[in-house]
Amino acid sequence: MIAFRLGLFLVLVVLGAAAVSLVWVPQDVGAMAIANKLKPPTLAHPMGTDHFGRDVLSMIMVGARTSIAVALVAVGIGMGVGVPLGLAAAANRGGWLDEIIMRGNDLVFAFPSLVIAILITATFGPSAVNAILAIGIFNIPVFARVTRGAALSLWTRDWVMAARVAGKGRVRISVEHILPNVANLLIVQGTIQFSLGILAEAGLSYVGLGAQPPTPSWGRMLAESQTMISFAPHLAIFPGLAILFTVLGLNLLGDGLRDALDPRLRRSR
Repeated sequence: MIAFRLGLFLVLVVLGAAAVSLVWVPQDVGAMAIANKLKPPTLAHPMGTDHFGRDVLSMIMVGARTSIAVALVAVGIGMGVGVPLGLAAAANRGGWLDEIIMRGNDLVFAFPSLVIAILITATFGPSAVNAILAIGIFNIPVFARVTRGAALSLWTRDWVMAARVAGKGRVRISVEHILPNVANLLIVQGTIQFSLGILAEAGLSYVGLGAQPPTPSWGRMLAESQTMISFAPHLAIFPGLAILFTVLGLNLLGDGLRDALDPRLRRSR
């Protein structure tokens, strides 16, 4: 429970910073003050300033909003498309629909999110929306496989057989009986994919395929700091710590949810 509480605390801090940035930040992230560029942390600028004199703390707060929005929508896309596909594949195990869905998943898995992002941005240009599409498309087969794997074992249960005898079709059984019984697993997987989405967004922004200037992004802050790390290390330290603590918090939260929601683990304690 200690790990779960620590994870929850870290996630709430990041969510709180993102929420506060909607209405207030210490400094305007679009305001440049060249006279104050590359200042180390001070009372006026607790995390220092960048090469344009912008407040790093303010950029971290707004960057949290960007990372959370991209990862959250991408996970939503993955869940919204992948879960129905997984349920359909499990309901038609061994059939042509199952084969098409799983081979399509294999095809998407052959292309990492970075490659998908490159293909999308080569066509439509780099942006946060295209980063969401790239990460979301990569999440679809993840949720489809997890859902199918969990649902397959449920289709052999007696209560599913009883539902079929009662005249319920595959779609109705999947929605009314299978989905509620795999929801716990999907919640945990969603938390894990959320943390991976934060990393993916940072990685895409680092190579210039994510959110574009002037929108702050943790990944782009790291990319811009790499040539100045010897004389302004705070430019890399603080966005790096933001990514570290966010991903750590989400992973600890996911582990805690798994322990709390898995009845087998509850019985073993």
